[in-house]
Amino acid sequence: MNLEDIGYNSTINNYVEDNGLDKSSIGRVVAVYRDIYHVRTASVELKATITGNLQNSISEKSELPIVGDWVYLNKYDDDNAFITQVFPRNNFIERRSKGKSINKQAIAANIDFGFIVEAITENFNINRIERYLAICNSANVKPIILLTKTDLVTKSILKNTINEIKKRIDNVPIFDISNLTNTGIDELKTTLIKGKTYCLLGLSGVGKSTLLNILAEKIVMKTSAISQSTNKGVHTTTHRQLFILNNGSIIIDNPGMREVGITDSTVGVEITFEKIYELAENCRFSDCTHTHEKDCAVLIAVEKGNLDKDVYNNFIKMKKEQSRLLTTLVAKRKQDKAFGKMIKNVMKNKKVEKN
Repeated sequence: MNLEDIGYNSTINNYVEDNGLDKSSIGRVVAVYRDIYHVRTASVELKATITGNLQNSISEKSELPIVGDWVYLNKYDDDNAFITQVFPRNNFIERRSKGKSINKQAIAANIDFGFIVEAITENFNINRIERYLAICNSANVKPIILLTKTDLVTKSILKNTINEIKKRIDNVPIFDISNLTNTGIDELKTTLIKGKTYCLLGLSGVGKSTLLNILAEKIVMKTSAISQSTNKGVHTTTHRQLFILNNGSIIIDNPGMREVGITDSTVGVEITFEKIYELAENCRFSDCTHTHEKDCAVLIAVEKGNLDKDVYNNFIKMKKEQSRLLTTLVAKRKQDKAFGKMIKNVMKNKKVEKN
């Protein structure tokens, strides 16, 4: 195995050469278990921890190594090493942590394509697909929609569902597949590109791990049987892990998301709902919220049927969610700043009293 087999490219090579780094000490994070990182180099897979200096230089949790990161190692025995440096990321996928938390959760780094996996069952939801699109677009990751469990529906339902997606989502490839019958799997395999990194995104039980096993042509992740009563798979993936397929493409499996929380980044929403932003250029007011204003081009398009009402409703829901999140973040930053100022004054007063 060489570095190219795990995704090494010209961008990374330029960074290595510009900083005079030794290629034999370079690796890519392939799995994370709490504070233990499994790192693959050109010759071996090592267990690694980060150094104290690196830990102290990190200001946010998202800066910690994640699956897909390129790192520089200081090996101290045959199986273990310290991570001394995390390379600049080309991109990384993140989402808001579950519940009402404002914290962000980094999912994977240096991704080329995002597989948005959605089961075509009673839990199917185009709004959710658009949320995943926003996450991918925010990270400049090319999205690909995978409709799974197609063996559970009729051809008519499958066709109507695909048409429904295409009406709302433009220029995103859609593959309909069945892990049970292998329908569509060969077609999907032919699109996988050697050296490119793909990331599986989807709810628990949509068949991500089973699909990975099929693509890898061996059992690399544990799976559970589908519930006979709900037709849903049971969540089994408990950590993120990177795998190299036989054709040389690279794929990252993720624990299923129960919630798809978007972050405060507005770029992903703007790209996902590009048509709405184009319409908004003709709104009467530059700060139009597209909810009640007179001569709002977006509302007019909805009324005339030129803009799908469901698309509009999902857009407004996400914008409100982002607005609440931004307001909370601003308040938290002010609070942190005030707290920091108070601590500084306390320390200053203590110093004066001591003198």
